[in-house]
Amino acid sequence: MRLGVMGGTFDPIHYGHLVTAEEAVYQFELDSVLFIPSARPPHKTGVKSSSPADRLKMVELAIEDNVTLGASTLEIERAGPSYTVDTLRELHGQYGSEAMLFFITGADAILEILTWKEPETVLSESVFIAATRPGYPLRKLQDALPALNSRGEPAIANVRVMEVPALAISSTDIRERVGSGRPFRYMVPQAVWSYVCEKGLYR
Repeated sequence: MRLGVMGGTFDPIHYGHLVTAEEAVYQFELDSVLFIPSARPPHKTGVKSSSPADRLKMVELAIEDNVTLGASTLEIERAGPSYTVDTLRELHGQYGSEAMLFFITGADAILEILTWKEPETVLSESVFIAATRPGYPLRKLQDALPALNSRGEPAIANVRVMEVPALAISSTDIRERVGSGRPFRYMVPQAVWSYVCEKGLYR
């Protein structure tokens, strides 16, 4: 099995996330992509976010008509900070050691991977897909990675680069737009736009 994994707060999920997932399915011949909203992201302590239930619901609304995409409560249900290394280990426990995991994240996040918990193990538990905007400079990527993963292999060998034009959209910008009354309707799926408006999120 070739399983894509997308972690994040998804506050809210937007078209950049969805285009990235679909492009990864196509380019890397994935069987499916699992969106895993984080409950307590360790790198965003002190940052106010919507409830895990609201963020999960928005993910479910956004992907409900695409059978290739799924949502998981794995991190929401797990106590403590939402560490990627723990999630990847749990997924291998669920799907078996034979399953190939492809962790899909932004290139900006990979540049900070040395600050993650057990980065060498993270880079051996899955292939990393670094989603970038066209023309994004990747010169620093090699320097940002540990030299070896936990299996003693070159860490860079487990990283793939994927260009995604829609990555100019960001959840931060959407939240700021909602808070200041600016339009955001066509940056997210219709069902997510309706949910944000109905619940009064980000105001």
